[in-house]
Order: sequence, then C-alpha cells, then structure tokens
Amino acid sequence: MAGVSRATVSRVINGIRNVDPAIQATVRQAIATTGYVPNRAARSLVTRRTDTVALVLSGVGDDSSPSPILTDPFFGRVVSGIVSFLRPRGIHPVLMFAETADSQAQVLSYLRQGDADGALLVSTHSADPLPAQLVETGVPTVLFARPARPLPISYVDVDHRAGAALAADRLVALGRRRIATVCGPLDVPAARARLAGFQDAMARHGHAFVPYAEGGFTYDSGEQAMERLLAVQPDLDGVFVANDLMAQGALHTLRHHDRRVPDDVAVIGFDDSSAATACRPLLTTIRHPVEDMAAEMGRLLLEHIEEPGRAATSVIFEPALILRASA
Repeated sequence: MAGVSRATVSRVINGIRNVDPAIQATVRQAIATTGYVPNRAARSLVTRRTDTVALVLSGVGDDSSPSPILTDPFFGRVVSGIVSFLRPRGIHPVLMFAETADSQAQVLSYLRQGDADGALLVSTHSADPLPAQLVETGVPTVLFARPARPLPISYVDVDHRAGAALAADRLVALGRRRIATVCGPLDVPAARARLAGFQDAMARHGHAFVPYAEGGFTYDSGEQAMERLLAVQPDLDGVFVANDLMAQGALHTLRHHDRRVPDDVAVIGFDDSSAATACRPLLTTIRHPVEDMAAEMGRLLLEHIEEPGRAATSVIFEPALILRASA
C-alpha cells in the first residue's frame, strides 16, 4: 500500500533514521489505514528478545498469600520505579513470586526458556539461594540490595549504615540521652546494617550500649517491639525505628503508654515511605530513594541485555534525613 519495500517499512517501524521524511509519512499513513501492528512473537524470533523482564519477589510472603506486596509501601515503590523506567522504553515487567523451592524452580525454568530477557530480583533473606542460582544460569540479572554473600551480580543499594548514623546524630543533637532502637529482622542484611550503623554512631557519641528490640518490618511488630523496649527502659527518650511501618506501630504503643512524641520521646524512622506521612505526628525519617534505585535497576539490566557478558556493577545511593514533627 505504501509502495515501498518490506525493509523500508521495517526501518520506519523501528525508528531507524536513514529514511526520507516523505517516505516515512507515506508508510505511517499506510499503517494507519490498514491498522497494522507488528507481530511481537514473529519479531522475537528474529531479535531473540521478548521485550519483557521478570520482576521476581523472593522472601516476601508465601505462595498462597503474596499479601506483603499489597500492604508494604516498600514493594509498591519498587514496582513504581521499575515501571516508570521500563514503560517508556517498551519493556514490560512480569511479576513473579519465589517463596518455595518449587516456585523458585518455576522462575528459573521461565528464564532459562527465554520467556523474559532478564530478571530484576528483590530478595529479602540472606539464605535465599535464588541470587546464586540466577548467576549460574547466565540470565542477565540485577539485584535490589547487596547480596548476602559475594556474587558476580549487579546490584543497587542504599548506604544503610550511613542512614542509621544520621538518625543517631539527630537524636543526640536533640539532647536525648536514653536512646533505644527497634531493628528489623536480623536475617535480613539491610536490617543488620542499619542496626550496626546506629550502634557504631551511638558509640562515637559515648553510648557504649543501646538497647534494641527486633521487629519484622510490619506495623504489628513495631507495636510489640516498642512494648518490649518500654518494659526494659520505661524512661527512654529517643528511638530509632528501622522502617516507617514499624515506627507507625511504635507511635501507637507510645500513645497507649501516654508518652508524648516528640516531647517525651523523639522517634525517627527509615524509608520516607507513605507510612511516614500517615503517622501522627508526621514522622522524621531517613530517605531511602527506592524509586530511583528501582529505575537504576532497570537501566543496569538493559545494559546487561544489550551487552552479554558485561561485568557486574554496583550503584550505592546516599540516604538523607527528612525532618518532620516526631524528632
């Protein structure tokens, strides 16, 4: 209909620039008239690309109930950052859960068969075998957060220790002296790093021991951890909580015990998620640039897809203290 060769049509559709503007206009008019769309399956046979990537969440729930991704603002921010980067580039993420050996095998099979061009992996537990298994397959993969053990895999992360140190410095600057912390689950490397960073910074300020209670990065666990801290240190006047959801729960417990925030107890969270602005008072927190990190994952993955064999690389983001009413 356009009166040109198939090769010329292909160049126009694929945005190759060495086509006369008048011919481009003719081809685009023919496309509009016929309602033609490229056949993605046929194209993939030629390009060996699917234009999809697997977004794999490992360790966030169980196969029967992926509820954490629906309730935890962290995972929503990861998805938002990835989609905002990939969608303008015509790349589509396929969401997959890997909670058991069977589901992990399904993910590996899916990727080995070439059903996706690569994987963006969010893995939350240090014993997770999936990062190493994906490295062994040779499938292009980028990990959210530093791997628990050394692996030749690209990853993005935030400087958790530096973020926790910002919280310690703020509490000390406010004149708080009886300081404690609610840490995350200690089988999660990020939680261990935040606890260590906070303890180290407090030690530099002369606090040789900081009481802590372990939570599970959930609202309920923040309530319970705060109860345990108050039981051992009822006069505490400053708390660093290792994520905003737990901080929200901790604030509820403090209200229940008639402890005013920030007058009696200053509270600092970590993440700067929607939970921080849902708190009352509004939560001072450490900014964890999750959306930017997720977009960087997408960028790194496309580089690995375009350049097979590319060396693994890492990108570490800097945290920031976001001051609000709680501290």
